Parts: sequence; C-alpha cells; structure tokens
Amino acid sequence: MLTKLNPRSANTKICDAEFPIPFKSGLEYSAPARGTWNIVHTGMLIPEVHEVFVCAASCLRGVVLTAAEMKAQKRFSTIEIRENNLLNGDMEQLITDGVSDIIAHLAKRPPAILLYTSCIHHFVGCDMHIVFDRLAEMFPDIAFTDCYMNPIMRKSGLDPDRLMRRQLYSLLKPRQKIEKSVNIIGNDLPTDESSELTTLLKSGGFSVKDITSCKSYTEYLEMAESTVNIVYYPAAKPAGEYLECKLGQKLLYLPASFNYCEIRRCITALVHEFKLPPFDFNSAEERCENALKRLSGIIGNTPVAIDYTAVYRPFELAKLLSEHGINVTHIYADSISNDDKDAFLYLQKNVPNIILMPTVNVLMRVLPHTSSETVLAIGQKAAYFTGTNNFVNIIEGGGHWGYDGILRLCAEAEDAFLHKKDAKNIIQVKGWGCSCC
Repeated sequence: MLTKLNPRSANTKICDAEFPIPFKSGLEYSAPARGTWNIVHTGMLIPEVHEVFVCAASCLRGVVLTAAEMKAQKRFSTIEIRENNLLNGDMEQLITDGVSDIIAHLAKRPPAILLYTSCIHHFVGCDMHIVFDRLAEMFPDIAFTDCYMNPIMRKSGLDPDRLMRRQLYSLLKPRQKIEKSVNIIGNDLPTDESSELTTLLKSGGFSVKDITSCKSYTEYLEMAESTVNIVYYPAAKPAGEYLECKLGQKLLYLPASFNYCEIRRCITALVHEFKLPPFDFNSAEERCENALKRLSGIIGNTPVAIDYTAVYRPFELAKLLSEHGINVTHIYADSISNDDKDAFLYLQKNVPNIILMPTVNVLMRVLPHTSSETVLAIGQKAAYFTGTNNFVNIIEGGGHWGYDGILRLCAEAEDAFLHKKDAKNIIQVKGWGCSCC
C-alpha cells in the first residue's frame, strides 16, 4: 500500500534530537552537492601511481566518470567482472591476468598500483593473498597495495573513507628516521600555511611533509623518515595508528576544533612534544573575538545554516557562532560524532530551536530547496538545501586549523554574505580542491 510522506517529518528541533543518531535509517537520497572527495580522488594523491578498479560494470560507472572528470584516465584502469567469473570460480585468475594486461599496455610503468576490489570479492571468498603474491612475483619492480570500493563496509568496521585514508600510506616502508621531520597525514586538502600547526613547526626548524604536497613517488616514500605523524581529521586516526605500529612513527592527534580550550590543549601538546617556544594564547583569542564580533555586526540576524561536509565539528561551530550572537538556525547532519557531543548537548539546552536536518533521508528530495529570506550557508549541502548563493564553499575543514582556522572562517563567511556565488555550477564539481577539479 502506498503511503503519503510528510516531508516536514524529516527534521527535528535539536532539543528533541537523540545522540548520536537523530534520524531513522532507511531509503537514502544523494544531494547533488559533489564537492566531497571519493576514493578515486584520494588515491590519486600518491604521485605516479596507477589505480585499477575491479568490479561489475554498473559499479564502475561512478569511478570511471570521476577519473574522466579529473582528466586522469592515463592513471586509471578497470577490470570488469562478469557472471561467468562468478560461476567458474576464476576470480583470482581474472584479476591477475587483468592487471598483467593493463601493465603491458601502459605507456610508462608505474612505481606502484592501487588495486581496488569490491563487495563481490568478499561474497565469493576471493583469495586476495594469492593475487598479491602472484603479482609481486611477476612484477617485482612495482609495489601493489589493496584498496576497497565496498559499500557493505559502511556501517561495520572501518568504513571505506577511513580504510582508504589508511591504505594511502600502506606503500611506505621503514626508513632511517630524521629527527626534525614531521608528517601531517590523512587529509585530502593541504593545511593552511598560516595555521599555528604549520607556522609553529616551521619556526622550530621542522620539515613538514604532507601527501598533498608530494610531487613525486620518491617524495611520498620519504614520509617514512619522519618521527611523528600529526592527525587532525578524525577519519585519519586509523592511518596514524597503523603507521605507529608499522613504522614506529608516534601518533599525535590534534583535532581541528572551534573550542578555545581544545585549541589551547592542542597547541600546548604541540609545543611540549617538539620543545617549541611558548605561544601567546591571549592575543590569539582576542583576534578571534574581534573577528567574530565583526562578523556578527555585518550579518546581523541573518539565518545561518551549517552542514557536516564543511567542517569536522558542525555542532561546535554552531556553538561558537551562537555564543557570539550569530543566528544559527539549521544544522545539516545525519549523525553526531563523539567529538561533537559536548557542543550538541550545549545547543540542546541553550539554543533548543535550532532545526536539525538529515542530508540522506529520502524526504530531503521533496522538501523545497528555497528560502523566503537571505540565508548564509557554511558548506555545499547547506547551500543546496536552503537554495542560497551566499555560502562558504569549503569541504573537510578547508585546511583550516586552530585560531587561524576561526579567523579564516570568519573572513570567508563575511565574504560569502557580501558576495553571492553561482551555487548550482560550483557544488556539482566533484572533489572540490582536487588538483584536476
């Protein structure tokens, strides 16, 4: 029996929302805000490597289009699985022969290959150990690593995003350590040069390596020489833990935050770990206070909508803005992370009328994507769902960190309020900030 859906049932006031999953799981909708990266974009961060995807033709459509949009077809190949491969049980041979044929036809032999398998390989019990052993024997000059395009892993174990960020560093091998060499790992976008994370390390004479700045495969391998890996993106923690075990590189988790106390803690840990000069917290916080006061004065009572694709802690950002008189009305998020729990509880108590909206609920497709008043959106999905052209166009934190990150976001929000963008054309670009996008 058909049931008429009430689109307004998709949202809830934050005071009524449950932590950590405020919305029921069900039929999902994918909004046409495409700025977030996928596993193709992220894998391409390793210079000179070649990606090979092994899956059914229907599953290949998306990744093939991504590679084409990136103009990276020369670094991308596919092996199509057909019904006979399942019936005949020759999956291992299919992959080995397919990869061999791809290598034979490449204009230039790559130093490494990222081999992406899919859920079908788990269903049929494909022995990937045999596959990789054969390939290593046949091509000793090429490094191979396992990557995954596996939607069945979304809600158990490491999801594809976390797993991809870990595997991104799986090709690194143990090397002699260099004392004053540090890595920032797990990000798709480079960290702002003006951030305290970067400026403090460089002022202390440290070399800061990041996969986003590697120009060659040789440079990428040199990341194994660093003594410490700094992680500030939560999804990258498994990568840091993996490298701590594999390479003996210490993991220092310094999450990107909008909470002064948390930023103080992170900078204090950074200064202590690397024996850096003392940091002037008071002047940094005063600059942030002035920037927030200026932003509040410029935008007045304009409704502000925030989405989870823009920043790692959307509830913490909403708390900071609300505390400074800025009218946060909507947060677009399908779940609440543990890192954001305290901010979520604060908002429940102190700003109870904020509307919490899902992004993947199928009802979001039929809600009107317009507003009767000017809305300032932070993030592409917030811009799409509110129908505004006044939006801050950042994904995954935008490379911001610390007090400098707050200052940058205030400046970007001010600019977004004063100058409209072409949201329709901007948000449909896949992998915003990717070198080819």
